[in-house]
Amino acid sequence: MQHRTVTTTPEVSQSPFLLNNVSAYKQWRDQKLLDYPQTAHELLVEVRDATSLTEDEYRALLRLCQKTNMAVYRIIDGDYAAKQTVRILGRRFGLDRLDNNLCADEDAITSLQVMSEGRHTGYIPYTNRPISWHTDGYYNKPDEQIRGMVLHCVRNAATGGANLLLDHEIAYLHLRDCNPDYITALMHPLAMTIPPNIEGGELIRGEQSGPVFSIDPMGNLHMRYTERKRNIVWRDDSLTREAVACLSEFLASDSPYIFRHALQPGEGYLGNNVLHNRMAFEDDQVQHRLLYRARYFDRIADTDVPLTA
Repeated sequence: MQHRTVTTTPEVSQSPFLLNNVSAYKQWRDQKLLDYPQTAHELLVEVRDATSLTEDEYRALLRLCQKTNMAVYRIIDGDYAAKQTVRILGRRFGLDRLDNNLCADEDAITSLQVMSEGRHTGYIPYTNRPISWHTDGYYNKPDEQIRGMVLHCVRNAATGGANLLLDHEIAYLHLRDCNPDYITALMHPLAMTIPPNIEGGELIRGEQSGPVFSIDPMGNLHMRYTERKRNIVWRDDSLTREAVACLSEFLASDSPYIFRHALQPGEGYLGNNVLHNRMAFEDDQVQHRLLYRARYFDRIADTDVPLTA
């Protein structure tokens, strides 16, 4: 299998996520943890109308994304049931190139709800079952990685359905502090392989191998990961196994950096594809959970990691 070679740019060479940039990492780490939010409530910004953000609303959401790679918005006035709300909000933050994934709607924005028929039934997001920790699009090709996301709630479930959220840079920080060699292992181009997706004997998607952590041309950290146990192949070496175990242990911990939030109607997540999961939920005869998910090949504008010379 061919693997894309990432062009080395001045930004990459200065990135704090390169292991040889020790002083840059220490400086970035200190700034990352300084005044980091302690509760999910600190991620929340109320906005009057998501299709027409005020400058203060925009800046508040952007500052959170710069700090934590994510923010939660709550619409208090405007129409939150229209899909166009998601599209306009994304564009305000430089998110435009949508991933028209397998089960997306015609407009490339996905309606996430329980589906009892069609191809959707074979995929957990369209059930009420829990979804383990992951970043979106971990099975995508190298040149179609998901950098940004909007997850928007139109209707919540009758019970359950909360998400846990973790900034992927915090996951990197934890692993690097535990053992820098874990980063080396998880940056290997064959660290994590997703087998082909075959439906009814037809190849839907080929095998995809790649790193867990990578650095984009602007020096930013990207993560592709899933905690699923089936249909995933980890590189067969002891260091990779230790690194994956260390990450799993962290994700199962009560770390203050892991936030829990259950989206309510008119709320949504905006971010750079951080780690997240979903609890099981139950609909009833009146209340049926419906979320809109927009996946982008773009990263949120003006959230590039600060670089030092």
